[in-house]
Amino acid sequence: MLKDETSVSTQVIQWKCVESKIESKRLHHGRFVISPFKRGQANTVGIAMRRALLEEVGGASITSARSEGVAHEYPTITGIQETIQDISVNLKEIVLRSDSKNNQTALLSVTGPKRVTAGDITLPPSVKVIDDSQYIVTITQPISVNIESKIECDCGYRIENLNEYGDGEFPVDAVSMPIRNVNYSVHPFGSGKEMREISFIEVWTNGSLTPNEAICKASKNLIDLLSPFLHTKHEDIPDFEDNQDSSNLMKLSSQINDMDKSEGEILRNTFIDQLELPARAFNCLKRAEIHTINDSLNYSRDDLLKLKSFGKKSVDQVSKALWERFATELPNNKSRAIGEK
Repeated sequence: MLKDETSVSTQVIQWKCVESKIESKRLHHGRFVISPFKRGQANTVGIAMRRALLEEVGGASITSARSEGVAHEYPTITGIQETIQDISVNLKEIVLRSDSKNNQTALLSVTGPKRVTAGDITLPPSVKVIDDSQYIVTITQPISVNIESKIECDCGYRIENLNEYGDGEFPVDAVSMPIRNVNYSVHPFGSGKEMREISFIEVWTNGSLTPNEAICKASKNLIDLLSPFLHTKHEDIPDFEDNQDSSNLMKLSSQINDMDKSEGEILRNTFIDQLELPARAFNCLKRAEIHTINDSLNYSRDDLLKLKSFGKKSVDQVSKALWERFATELPNNKSRAIGEK
């Protein structure tokens, strides 16, 4: 009996952080081991955790800024080395940690000459700059610069519409993605019926979250996502054999169409950076003005092979990444002239 109890207790899945290091203020790394899994379970969990970490864990970022006397984001200002657009890009790169989900405001008020960094920003008490040395702008003359920034918590990329801004306000295409990269690997051990699997998950963050916090948040998001299935009852499932339930079928069809539209919206707003392609393939796609996942789906395999310096190996890398990260495939036949949009 003691042997049986010991055998059962060893099957409880456990996880542990086996490595944690801070490579820089904006790059934290953690390595976790999870085991024991039954055969096939480690891949299921690894794929789900990777996607949850990369797509479901959000963070705080600057989404817009306002400065008096600035009509739009393209002008140059006497006494400032950068254009407003350059400043917008630098604000986008600032890594923040917020303990509040509410929209908040930060103020940058400095007088030159001065090299301005993230440490010069006055922030609300609940917001913290991860790296004070992140560069923003250089003021070359004794003038004052005042920039009011809006801070929001979100998840993923945000591409703003310029038409929605005015009166000195300009958008910042925010990237609320604290997870820099995720890898996982699966290793079997044992044999026969006793074969089990152990999984290693590696997480890199931008410093606004520790890898441990990221793993916990992603796990909670997955649990919340699946929890409705725990409360599904048989009587809640409509019987579509009855003509009276045809309206329910139409409603379900409408909901599925809405989900398809939502997925299409995600693909339109997700940049190809998320495919994590090798530099050669990534740069070739950018030169062909393929910026988003949706852009890439306008090309078949044959179309991609027509791109300059884009060989079969690169096409295979794109195809594999699309399937593994977004469960989608390149179209079979979509012949087009290169350069056509």
